[in-house]
Amino acid sequence: MTEFLQQLLNGLSLGAIYALIALGYTMVYGVLRFINFAHADVFMVGAFAGYYLGQFLPEDTLWGGSIVLIGAMAASAALGMTIERLAYRPLRNAPTLNVLITAIGVSLLLQYSGQVFFGAAPRTFPPVLPSRNFEIGTLTLSSNQLVVIGVAIALVVALQFIVFRTKMGTAMRAVSLNPKAAQLVGVNNNVVITFTFALGSALAGAGGILYSLNYPSIDPLMGVMPGLKAFVAAILGGIGNIPGAALGGLLLGTVETFVAGSQYSTYKDAIAFAILIIILLFRPAGLLGRFTAEKV
Repeated sequence: MTEFLQQLLNGLSLGAIYALIALGYTMVYGVLRFINFAHADVFMVGAFAGYYLGQFLPEDTLWGGSIVLIGAMAASAALGMTIERLAYRPLRNAPTLNVLITAIGVSLLLQYSGQVFFGAAPRTFPPVLPSRNFEIGTLTLSSNQLVVIGVAIALVVALQFIVFRTKMGTAMRAVSLNPKAAQLVGVNNNVVITFTFALGSALAGAGGILYSLNYPSIDPLMGVMPGLKAFVAAILGGIGNIPGAALGGLLLGTVETFVAGSQYSTYKDAIAFAILIIILLFRPAGLLGRFTAEKV
């Protein structure tokens, strides 16, 4: 029983990180109807922003860790807005394939630019937060895991509030439903789309910091596999659905952790793509998504 609870905690911690990255995918898709494959590399940039910011702050302090988290989110948001303005906005009315190819190109640009500026060798992420282990019977709780889960929950709740309780959130939902109609009633679509990219990228930056707390080796290609798995999580929960992305991330992280602790541990990375195939075959809209027929 203790081993089960330990693996469940580890899975929820990993799933919370996947959920934060998946939220960025699902937000952009919900507004623009395309997948921003460069999002995973924004996650990587957020981790490196925290790494460099952590060099100037005291280690093992709550306020220092909070500044690193906020700084990484701000840097990632700025990068997301820059990508949207320079790469995606000129293609706003272009065929979907053009945008998809551009997204892959931006992703590769960020990866290999990261190797130029940050170096290709892995770096050790500084301990920006106090790390403690708590024993509850035979169960060991890590403070970093608890921070990851707590911060992820707080950010998801804040995102839900922004989307459903603010004017900008109403504008985002209007643009998602009908961009032309939203523009006719006074919504500035460019501002809404830029805000969406900034918000999604900030969540990816937070995910980069939380991931680095538990897996403190970072490198310019660190976003590839978590990004792919977060994309699967977004599909699993229902692409375009915020609670679905969070649920998909938690489920995927939990399943992966249990597989990693079993005799089939060599298949822990393959399980995400097996889930993707199953979902696409039997429930393409995802667990919380709704199927909508498109008129042609």
